[in-house]
Amino acid sequence: MRTVDWQGKRVVVIGAARQGIALARYLARHQARVVLNDKRPLEKLVAEREMLADYEIEWAAGGHFAEILDTTPDLVCVSGGVPLDNPLVLLAQERGIPVSNDTQIFMAAAPCKTVGITGSAGKTTTTTLVGRMARAEEGRKYRRVWIGGNIGDPLINYLDEMDPSDLAILEISSFQAELMSISPDVAVILNVTPNHLDRHGTMHNYLAAKARVVGFQTSSGCAVLGRDDPFAWSLANSVKGQLLSFGFSALPAGQDGAYIEDNQFFIRQDGKTTRLPVEDLIELRGAHNRLNTLAACTIAMAAEIGQDAIIAGVTGFHGVPHRLEYIRTWRGTQWFNDSIATAPERTIAAIRAFDDPLILLLGGRDKDLPWNELADLIHKRVDHVIIFGAAAEKIQAAIQANGGSARPYSLTRVEKCQQAVQAAAQLAQPGYVVLFSPGGTSYDEFKDFEERGERYKQWVLEFSETQP
Repeated sequence: MRTVDWQGKRVVVIGAARQGIALARYLARHQARVVLNDKRPLEKLVAEREMLADYEIEWAAGGHFAEILDTTPDLVCVSGGVPLDNPLVLLAQERGIPVSNDTQIFMAAAPCKTVGITGSAGKTTTTTLVGRMARAEEGRKYRRVWIGGNIGDPLINYLDEMDPSDLAILEISSFQAELMSISPDVAVILNVTPNHLDRHGTMHNYLAAKARVVGFQTSSGCAVLGRDDPFAWSLANSVKGQLLSFGFSALPAGQDGAYIEDNQFFIRQDGKTTRLPVEDLIELRGAHNRLNTLAACTIAMAAEIGQDAIIAGVTGFHGVPHRLEYIRTWRGTQWFNDSIATAPERTIAAIRAFDDPLILLLGGRDKDLPWNELADLIHKRVDHVIIFGAAAEKIQAAIQANGGSARPYSLTRVEKCQQAVQAAAQLAQPGYVVLFSPGGTSYDEFKDFEERGERYKQWVLEFSETQP
């Protein structure tokens, strides 16, 4: 695909969201004949059409119609939010039309070294941290560093500006990975725990999607795996190139990677061990964020980023919005926003980041994931639980089924997210932490987890000291 001349090629792009618009723009700029399809009617796509007004784009809106494929396109591409069991995708495959996405097309054409990072949890924090480290080296090792993918902008927006001496760092979701047949030069799997089963159907399918990130590397590639994660580490024997690992567990003898000993960070490469004095610079809460930092250091080593730049990247990093983000202290209670927690596993990590008495806001839409482990932890660690949203009944049943402890001292169920915040305000008292870490997706009430987190912050910041 590196030698594709897009001129005159007919490409159907399904989904006019962020990735679909970026891909349509890139293809149209390269003289492809682009059909952009979205299930929303044209009158609901005013902003999207405006973004592409300078390009010759054919719009097919209002549904995913079979007639769109009657002209036999050369390629069908899907945005991340479009499942592969979409009728139009299935019809394209039935007719032998290749199916791809913006990540695959970017990977095929990228002229520079690429780093691709995936995982069920921590990938945005880790990607952002690696980007900070790399940018501290910008102008020396690399002419320019590009950061994007599932985080920020799709990097296909900048493909025409890239140079062989650049570095491209991508966060890759399982939705993007399931069509990959080209792996990044440095391919990273942080961890894989149950997630997105409403989309992938089974853990087998979900694991297979994640594995594709490293599955197409050659002997010249480098794989970075979380050795404490059973699935990520199970891929170690199939790595074709260099293998690096990170984890709290001991680094196996003779292997390269990163580890922590006596609370100090170390990197071993080519048998040589180097101390990385970053542990006292980490400003993020929780053991999971120390692991994310260790992962970032390992990835930076794989990308040949120097120690000074690694230290500079960690220094002053306060985290990414909506990820254990401190909002304010009100009436002696600290309020945190962890809206990124769209799976119970994320909420478990957030709870473990605190020793304070906890008021937990839990809810949203379920992704067909198990809640039992989180329910067990709630009985051990959470003082008050407030449940909201579409998954409330399922969550409440899981908590009540796992009894045997006085905790939680109260269990409140409301309909909407704002009602949950108001209920938390009634329970707030000095020394407590209110943790908004829903464990479910935002789609029952909000566009995405960012909108949910912003609304939560807005409501919390509106509290007045005279509020009853």
